[in-house]
Order: sequence, then structure tokens, then C-alpha cells
Amino acid sequence: MSVLLVEDDRMLGSAIVDGLARHFAVDWVRSLGDAEVALRTGAYEFMILDLGLPDGSGLDLLRAERRRGNQLPIIILTARGQLEDRLAGLNSGADDYLVKPFDLDELVARGEAMRRRLRGSASPVITCGALAYEPATRTATLDGQPLHLSARELAVLDELMAAQGRVIGKDRIEARLYDLGSEVESNTVEVYVSRLRRKIGRERIVTVRGLGYTVPREPARQAAPEAGPEAGRA
Repeated sequence: MSVLLVEDDRMLGSAIVDGLARHFAVDWVRSLGDAEVALRTGAYEFMILDLGLPDGSGLDLLRAERRRGNQLPIIILTARGQLEDRLAGLNSGADDYLVKPFDLDELVARGEAMRRRLRGSASPVITCGALAYEPATRTATLDGQPLHLSARELAVLDELMAAQGRVIGKDRIEARLYDLGSEVESNTVEVYVSRLRRKIGRERIVTVRGLGYTVPREPARQAAPEAGPEAGRA
């Protein structure tokens, strides 16, 4: 899943997207109106929310989402650093509060902590049969042996394991691969899903025709990893 960034400053927003890209896929919007549309149509791990936006206050969006029952974790990112501002943000339902100027490494660390809390453990390990994946360290093992994955294979695995049991659309995986900075062609997702299946076992990535891919909580069967290429059939 992606992170939703709500920030109207173009230079700062671009820097944040670049800083987060190695850890998260980021959807960036610049207004409350666009943020509301994104929240209704997308699925996000958490939101990074500026308060001073061209069409209103981010606090209004935060309060409205909490009234709707939306428990999406939210990090406020703002120049408003007075105690009363921080209290207003946290009391309105924010999960974290970071004051500008800030260090990108700190924002990444807070985002990773948010991700771990969302997954229910300070040090989560997600399993699918003999496959184990630890998001905090971005490491995977199969039958206890380390898996050696390329950056793109790891990005696909991270996206799928984060949403284990739910279907992830091809466009979401494409966005994650695009964030790595290389050209994404029409069959790129199929190619990397195929390569990943050969390393972790075909049964651990299920194709849901017309919708995308999912990693089940338990593989349907235990089988050896694929021996032959299947690019274009994933």
C-alpha cells in the first residue's frame, strides 16, 4: 500500500517524496479537496498531513475523518510548533506530530514505526508457510534460509506481504516499482512477479484474474519454487 502525502509546497513535497521513495510508495496531493478524493478511492498505510493548505486547514480534514470513523494513522507535518498547536493536533486524532523544519531520516523512521504499529507488532514477521518476511529489516527467508532478492523483487514482496490476504492491483505494484526510479514497461509487474515466484514458490502468489495478486495466509499447497520462466503468464 501507499502513503498519502498532503503538502502544498512543491519543493518540500518533492523532497519528501524522494526521501520516502526507498521505503514507501507515495501518493502526493496538494489540497484538502484532492486529499478527500484520495481517501475515498485509495488504500493507504498512513497519511502525512500539512495543516496550512490552500483550501483550508488540515485539522478540518483530520477531524472529519475521525468523525467518519476512519482510523487511518496520521502524522501531522507543519510549521506550527507551539504547545497549543501540538495539543490541538493530537487531541483532534493525529497519531504523531512533526514540526518543520525536520530531518527526512526522522520522518522515514516515524513512518516505519507507524507501519510497525499498524501491523500490530514492534518487530513483525509475516509468514506464508515456510516463507517469513520481516518488514522492519526488509529481509526474507524460505525454510530458514535467507532469500537474495533484487530491489524490485523486494518491493513486490513488501507490497504483497503488507496486504497479506487482500488483493493488490497491478497498478499499485507498478507505482511501487516506478518509485524505484527505473522505467516501468507494460509487462514489468508480470516479469517481477514471475521472478519472485521462482524464488518463493508459485503457490505463495495467487493471481486474481482481472484484479491483481494476493499472498494467502497459508499457501494452498507446498511446492518447490518454479524452475522455468513464465513472464507474460503471471
